[in-house]
Amino acid sequence: MSQRTKFLLDESRMPTHWYNIAADLPVPLPAVLHPGTLQPVGPDDLAPLFPMELIRQEVSTEREIEIPEPVREVFRLWRPSPLFRAHRLEKMLGTPAKIYYKYEGVSPAGSHKPNTAIPQAWYNAQAGTRKLTTETGAGQWGTSLSFAGSLFGIEVQVFQVRVSYDQKPYRRAVMETYGATCVPSPSNLTNSGRAILARDPNHPGSLGIAISEAVEIAATNDDTKYALGSVLNHVLLHQTITGLEAIEQMQMAGDDPDVIVGCTGGGSNFAGIATPFLGLQLRGGRKRRFVAVEPAACPSLTRGRYAYDFGDTAHLTPLTKMHTLGSTFTPPGFQSGGLRYHGMAPLVSHLKELGLIEATAYHQTACFEAGVMFARAEGIVPAPEANHAVKGAIVEALRCKAEGRSETILFNLCGHGHFDMASYSSYMAGKLVDQPYDEAELAMALSGLPSVPA
Repeated sequence: MSQRTKFLLDESRMPTHWYNIAADLPVPLPAVLHPGTLQPVGPDDLAPLFPMELIRQEVSTEREIEIPEPVREVFRLWRPSPLFRAHRLEKMLGTPAKIYYKYEGVSPAGSHKPNTAIPQAWYNAQAGTRKLTTETGAGQWGTSLSFAGSLFGIEVQVFQVRVSYDQKPYRRAVMETYGATCVPSPSNLTNSGRAILARDPNHPGSLGIAISEAVEIAATNDDTKYALGSVLNHVLLHQTITGLEAIEQMQMAGDDPDVIVGCTGGGSNFAGIATPFLGLQLRGGRKRRFVAVEPAACPSLTRGRYAYDFGDTAHLTPLTKMHTLGSTFTPPGFQSGGLRYHGMAPLVSHLKELGLIEATAYHQTACFEAGVMFARAEGIVPAPEANHAVKGAIVEALRCKAEGRSETILFNLCGHGHFDMASYSSYMAGKLVDQPYDEAELAMALSGLPSVPA
């Protein structure tokens, strides 16, 4: 068989609850700390930034949390999303492995990010929030929150990392089409942005800086809240709708994954596909391998230190224990802007420390090579970020070929690359080069980690 096979769920079988792996962890997550007192933060500490319902989800240890019906109603625009068997890719690779991918690019915004943007906007609307601020790298998250804000009547201001703002003008255009304001970061709109520009007027920006700017605006305006597209527990929770659907779809296919692969920047789409399957394992099911694939130019899981750190560059956020390259670390301007974050989600970091997941890193040219191969086999042009998952899946499939093993591989194709074609043009022209990070800058950023007693 050479064509791909599609597995679709009826709308009536869309999950009604999100899955919270905190209920099944063998060791609880380390506490989030107040940077001044080094004591665990409470709801009042987070209230300036988030509505109370999202704060409750952030700290919840309930296994299932209901998805509100108004949120599910919006999800029905594109969910359940399809699962495909990649027969053509298997044939191209000559592998005995079976490759499946969950395709999240069917959302209106073209990625998995609306899975959390929609509930975050809805909970904020219920709480009376007038405006949301956020950061974005490549623009997938900014696009998704802009879309969600337009549905629920909330003004959205997006601080986009300067290098991505310049690289991806069409992403900016989509955000503005949805009614959002898109600002290159660092900017002159905030104290934190002005401080960066005073030191370096041509600073390329980073997600840590953009977070500082968005948090500063939210924390100083009573009618404004902050929305984050990855990293936090409630964001990873919302993304589990992907893995929950995939469990049912794999059953429809009469198959069960041995290896689950996802790209990782902040950790949300990897957690979304992986943790529902990992939860089955933690509750007595069979063991699988879970492979997080990150960019070699910003390798928080493979090179970062597991330590308490700030989530932003200006140190306006609480301290979380995570794999980090240091909050002042600025990654090089490689094309996968959504993966250019100095830290990894505390939950994903914790799973890595417990030995429940693996991590690997690849350079961008190898990932684009994999993405082009996938496009020519399966017809979908992946987002640069998603190319990391494609690369990871291909590596696993070729391992199976070398070992003569017929394993089942599942990966999350988290978005399409239709707004990232300038990146592909650069790759085709041989202008896309691998950009190593500065080892001296990494050492300096790690030396500045906050001191937290054991």
